[in-house]
Amino acid sequence: MAAEAEEELAHAEVLELFQAALARLVQDPLLCDLPPQVTAEEIGSQVALEYGQAMTVRVCKADGETMPVVVVQNASVLELKKALRRHVQLRQARQGGVQHLSWKYIWRTYHLTYAGEKLADDRKKLRE
Repeated sequence: MAAEAEEELAHAEVLELFQAALARLVQDPLLCDLPPQVTAEEIGSQVALEYGQAMTVRVCKADGETMPVVVVQNASVLELKKALRRHVQLRQARQGGVQHLSWKYIWRTYHLTYAGEKLADDRKKLRE
């Protein structure tokens, strides 16, 4: 039991050090657009954007809200859907909103379109 308490304390200390390092990293001019409680994935996406390895896709909802989603240059429709899901989940967690959404229901009910064309084939590349 005492070993578990030490292990939890060590984990908490490591987590605190990691968060402090991320906070210092976010002060970099290239990463200053990121939120204070940034994830490693968000940092990786921002760096990929800076190096031209990724692109920002702006997803516009029917209510007019626009969500900037970062995907790799050769991403498929399925990868865009997964990135959109991660974006929404992070936003919900930060704002304290609904924690669980049925993505199966969302993709059955709604769809992504580009220039009037429905993006129905998940394997199709966004560049196409």
